[in-house]
Amino acid sequence: MITTKSPATWRDLQNAVARILSECGFIVEVEKRITTARGRVEVDVYAQEIVQGRSYEILCECKHWKRAVPQTAIHSFRTVIAEIGANVGYFISLHGFQAGAFAASELTNIQLVTWNQFQEAFEETWRERYFSPMIEERLDPLLTYTEPLAPDWFVKLPESEKAEFIHLKERYDPFGFIMMSLTSYFRIFNKEPLPKLPLEEHIDPRFKEAIPHELLIATGYREFFDLAIRYGDIAISEFRAIRDRNGLANDSPHE
Repeated sequence: MITTKSPATWRDLQNAVARILSECGFIVEVEKRITTARGRVEVDVYAQEIVQGRSYEILCECKHWKRAVPQTAIHSFRTVIAEIGANVGYFISLHGFQAGAFAASELTNIQLVTWNQFQEAFEETWRERYFSPMIEERLDPLLTYTEPLAPDWFVKLPESEKAEFIHLKERYDPFGFIMMSLTSYFRIFNKEPLPKLPLEEHIDPRFKEAIPHELLIATGYREFFDLAIRYGDIAISEFRAIRDRNGLANDSPHE
């Protein structure tokens, strides 16, 4: 699941849907007004992706009602989809749909989904286009420090500082390895799928003691990402403290 957090309001739901689509690479507009043959309509979330010169359009209707969505709402959305000519429409409801709503969506390009089902529909794309690249970007220094070869400046350290660096490396190597396994680069060469969450069910038991427990039990990738960056930033700062106090901060572009 992308996030375990449930939107508190209609606007939160709308913004959360827009954020996921944007992170998946779509051009996104919230509350977009579109002129149709029957006049102007407002779409909760409009998303467009250009694939090999062809436009792929998604319209999203977001409902945070305390009751199931009736078929009349689907009929209205179906009309908008048809007039705009969108490729697909997602009707997202936090509280489900009445039986008539499902009947109204049959043989159409409208998908009736809950918040979690919407996330599932875009989870793989989101992980590949946002989650993995952001892990690479934000934790690149840590991945350098925990790879088999030490950074260029390591050889210039006093012996006592080398020992401290090695101590840090031993401490953070398991975390660095797990983070590397979440990158696209790693999977290209190792043909391994992205590890599933929670991590505690899928990683080598030997790593568990070296990974913060909150990371091991996280079930939402967004929450996992925030925790990983927080922990990774601490690790990076500790490695850099050794580098910087020895006057090697600008000694090499290789961290």
